[in-house]
Amino acid sequence: MFQQAINKIIRRKIGKEVLSLSSVGGGSISSAYKAYLSDGSFIFIKVSPQFPDMFVKEANGLRELEKANAIKIPAVLDASEEALILEYVPVSHPVNTKNFFENFGRQFAALHRCTASSFGFYEDNYIGSTPQKNTERLTSWKEFFFIQRLEFQFRLAEHNGYVDSSLFSLFNNLGKIIDGLIPNDSEPPTLLHGDLWSGNFLSLKHGQPAIIDPAVYYGHREADLAMTLLFGGFDTSFYDAYNEAYPLNKGWKFRMELYKLYHLFNHLNLFGDGYYRHVAETMKQLNRV
Repeated sequence: MFQQAINKIIRRKIGKEVLSLSSVGGGSISSAYKAYLSDGSFIFIKVSPQFPDMFVKEANGLRELEKANAIKIPAVLDASEEALILEYVPVSHPVNTKNFFENFGRQFAALHRCTASSFGFYEDNYIGSTPQKNTERLTSWKEFFFIQRLEFQFRLAEHNGYVDSSLFSLFNNLGKIIDGLIPNDSEPPTLLHGDLWSGNFLSLKHGQPAIIDPAVYYGHREADLAMTLLFGGFDTSFYDAYNEAYPLNKGWKFRMELYKLYHLFNHLNLFGDGYYRHVAETMKQLNRV
């Protein structure tokens, strides 16, 4: 019955019949499938979004990344409230670790050469299933990151009942020292994937990297690298190749802790108080500077 519903969507959207359908694992927000079509081709389709505009926002992020022409992005075939239909990109196994991550690092650096005049994006979108605010167009990165990223997540954590007096005090102190934590390096707003971890990149044929499931906005490139380090990091050749192609500013490794905090707050809000200690310890570390 479910295959019939998906077949109906694909027939209506791209005019082809589904011959077979197989589930694709890895996602927790929606259901994903690989569809084999009547013309012998494959497509990737997501259904059952948590919010009506979620797939349209994801598609717009993918299109923005594709404009940079820096790294492989699966082409958007159709996006609506009911489904997101993408080009199917076959994954290669095993990953040739060194060559893959060297290519990935260079191409990710090239993506970060794409810039804009202000921080944010033309629309709000999602980081996982959490709303991500982008549309207050600010020219100060410090202001954007603190208000639109950290403070937004902190207020959401308050609403969700995760903020006690200790966390409130730590965040209040962080707000007082934020100017000293982020240097005025004059880097322009950079196109960011926004949610790059090991589940959101693919290794294709000949070691070609591809990225998926973005939370796109224009921000500081260090914020993108911080998410890659949240769960242990990628192979060191990724960071070496990136830094060779687009050298990072002095002190970038320390600032990773600040930029990780946004994602830690988001995990606290999404998955519960198991992340409370990590959020608190990170703020304590930053407040000791």
